[in-house]
Amino acid sequence: METTSRRTLRWQLATVLEIRDEAPKVRTFRLALAEPATHLPGQYYVVRLTAEDGYTAQRSYSVASAPDGRAEIELTVERLDDGEVSEFLHDVVVPGDVLEVRGPVGGWFAWDGSGPALLVGGGSGQVPLVAMLRHARALGRPDLVRMVLSVRTPRGLYYGDELRGPEVHPVFTKVAPEGSARPAGRLRLDDVAPLVRGGETAFVCGSPAFADAAAALLAEAGLPAAAIRIEQFGPTGS
Repeated sequence: METTSRRTLRWQLATVLEIRDEAPKVRTFRLALAEPATHLPGQYYVVRLTAEDGYTAQRSYSVASAPDGRAEIELTVERLDDGEVSEFLHDVVVPGDVLEVRGPVGGWFAWDGSGPALLVGGGSGQVPLVAMLRHARALGRPDLVRMVLSVRTPRGLYYGDELRGPEVHPVFTKVAPEGSARPAGRLRLDDVAPLVRGGETAFVCGSPAFADAAAALLAEAGLPAAAIRIEQFGPTGS
């Protein structure tokens, strides 16, 4: 019998079940997999588009959903200008369409829920981290995670009311909500240091500039380099 790890490396078909708006230019696509495979929070799938002339384009997207045993995943995609795949997903794809996907991929930036985690995300870096938050809550262990999210404005927070609760600490870099005790500004040491407990793994996701700055703050707060895992994406972090 073929193993799951080998099977997940194959391209397969996924049917679009639902499309939801999360934030300006950000949508979540719920997909039904033809060949289901269990993922870990932090892993991703590759989406491939093929034109009639055979030209292909592909892009990797983190899984936003927690593993729940269903043959479905959710991918949250920001529409990027001149982004071949993201523009097609936002402008063309509708429920009922079929996409080519491959995954789940990645092991370094994955959390199995067996120990405490400090999650630090900027911009679209929220996506794999919310999968970790959802997993912790599904396990009945929200105490395992502490999350800091850096976004430009309140509209930049994805997933609505899910990103509320004692585990989540939003930081607004451009415009803070009315009445916020913290003025707008970049992520600082005093945003992350109080959340460090010792013994946790830190997962940092965002643009290269954000990830480097956040990792430096975590190191300054006392986390060893071996406990900090970084996932970087394109130029859209906060």
